[in-house]
Amino acid sequence: MIVKHLKIFSQNVCKNSIIINTILETQNQFDILLIQEPPWSEICKIPSSSNCNGELFMATCHHPNWIAFARSPSNSRDFPRTITYVNICIFSLCFFLCNDIFNHWDINLISFSNNDICHYILNVYSDSSHSALKYLKDTEVNINNVLIMMGDFNIRDSL
Repeated sequence: MIVKHLKIFSQNVCKNSIIINTILETQNQFDILLIQEPPWSEICKIPSSSNCNGELFMATCHHPNWIAFARSPSNSRDFPRTITYVNICIFSLCFFLCNDIFNHWDINLISFSNNDICHYILNVYSDSSHSALKYLKDTEVNINNVLIMMGDFNIRDSL
């Protein structure tokens, strides 16, 4: 696969599982889906030694044609607001979630290799207080080969 032929789709789904399930089911012509504000909900309860009722297992939408990349939540209110789906047809490019570079719940950085060159794709959700953009501005990271940075930046023109 040549990098310039990658097809990337970006959408804020506003925590709506119907929208994201529709995208996952119908957008197979794309290689990568960059989703902002994915829905997170209880999937099931898993057995627990500390809770006889079990622990809640929270997750977002999945589909067999897509591999999901999202930061793991650190608590029950820390769900990431960005997720990247990679079509299984191109998974041989060895995709990785790069939390060691950016560890922010509104920033999703994935890497992959093509022709022995590491490339990056950045998915950003910036809330009304622009916390992700401020984090990016204040974090000194030098990343070569960023192919694209997309997302929902919520930057409104004052006019």
